Amino acid sequence: MNQLHHQPQRQLYKPLLWQECRWLGAAVAATIAVAPGAVFAQPPTYAPEVPAKITTPDSVRTRIGTLRFKDGAPDPETVRLAYDQIDFSRGIDAFVRGMSATSVFAICNGLEQAGVKANSGIGITEQLMDARSLFLTPNTTTVYVLQCLNLRDGPMVVRVPPRALGPVDDADFRWVTDVGVTGPDKGAGGAYLFVPPGFTGALPATGFHVARPRTNRVVIFYRVFVEKGDLAAATATVRSNAAVFPLSQAAAPPPTTFVNLSGRKFNTVSANDFSFYEELNAAVQNEPADWVDPDTVGLYAAIGIRKGQPFAPDARLRQTLTEAVAVGNAYARSNAFASRDPRTRIFKDRQWLTPFVGGSYQFLSGSERLLEARAMFFYLATGITPAMSEARPGTGSAYALTFRDGAGAFLDGGRTYKVTLPGPIPAKDFWAFTVYDNQTRSLLPTDQRSAGVDSNATGLQRNADGGATIWFGPKAPAGKAANWVQTMPGRGYNLILRLYGPLEPWFDQTWQPGDLEPQT
Repeated sequence: MNQLHHQPQRQLYKPLLWQECRWLGAAVAATIAVAPGAVFAQPPTYAPEVPAKITTPDSVRTRIGTLRFKDGAPDPETVRLAYDQIDFSRGIDAFVRGMSATSVFAICNGLEQAGVKANSGIGITEQLMDARSLFLTPNTTTVYVLQCLNLRDGPMVVRVPPRALGPVDDADFRWVTDVGVTGPDKGAGGAYLFVPPGFTGALPATGFHVARPRTNRVVIFYRVFVEKGDLAAATATVRSNAAVFPLSQAAAPPPTTFVNLSGRKFNTVSANDFSFYEELNAAVQNEPADWVDPDTVGLYAAIGIRKGQPFAPDARLRQTLTEAVAVGNAYARSNAFASRDPRTRIFKDRQWLTPFVGGSYQFLSGSERLLEARAMFFYLATGITPAMSEARPGTGSAYALTFRDGAGAFLDGGRTYKVTLPGPIPAKDFWAFTVYDNQTRSLLPTDQRSAGVDSNATGLQRNADGGATIWFGPKAPAGKAANWVQTMPGRGYNLILRLYGPLEPWFDQTWQPGDLEPQT
């Protein structure tokens, strides 16, 4: 009975063992055939479920080329492409972020070339500004006073005359203080003491308005009021009251050198080619290591600009940065000439623009830094102060900029346009138009010295409502010479309308300037 019971079991086992042998043989053969020498491990005991989105494909097509990986590891060509791209991107970022610093460097370097030495010289546009001097968007209606300090040698004293108006900015074009009417001297004039970053020495307890900039280089530029067109009296006030000297020589100050800048040919505009990075390096070397925030210090260092070290890019990096500055410049021009931010429009249906989106001289909207507004301002202009962006009715000045006519076409120096300012024009002091060359962003070179027209111009024709119509073109329309601003065929330009002492209708927009209307 036991034999009959176990016999079927022995017969059952034999087929099962035979099937197992066949399966194992096939598996081994398959393994050898697919990958000789390979060993297939069993799935790990502890393994995640991996989403495809966190993995790296073996091949990815991008704008910089096809990127290739072996199980996530980049091949040599991909490594090269990636590093070239990040260097290129950082080069662009350094141009956009650093143009505020190179602008200050270029101003002080240009003044030095014109004979206005840091810590000892003061420049004055005694016969006003004209197109022979390259400055970003100056005006031609007020006397400018300009000087630079370098606090590496210690605290500096600056005396300003009465009835001045203007800012003091540091080496990254950050506002330090105002002098004159909007500064602590309230227009009475006085002595300012600029203290270097990190200075721990003794300072006078009284007698100075003390400012502590974050940088060694400081640029000071203010205007002096011209009464009844008497430029000589205004500049005489500067020469008899202004001064600059080291605090260490305050007991017996050395003489200040005054330089008349009117008509001088010199450049204060920073570069748009590879030498931009050399200018930026010069700025970095002159300043404390922490002159800007750590991220910006790191950005400059990432392209080889480090405090205390030479800037010596190899051929590859030099070529990359040469291309980066070209693209950065293209962005800066696109951002200015064709802003994509609708908030730069002052009026919804007009072509007039402002870089002060939200009315902040720090280009802030709450916790957001308005990067494109900042880039627009520093590519086109110089001098930052709350008085520019936070004007109140009857004080400061208001600015409106345009590159285009009412139809949206860029302004053409070979065509004639007219623009009407309806009356009454809301400017307590006066208003002015000034034209600028698209290439240099400086005064447009023409045969007309003022490069503009203002409400104080002799013979200016007023409209019946108290407003004015101004003409722009190569030749003055018949009978309109007093209301005409010359432009040049073949040269693009832009213009700024300034209202000095803007009144409430400007702020509530019940008054709006017309657009430029093509006539030819």
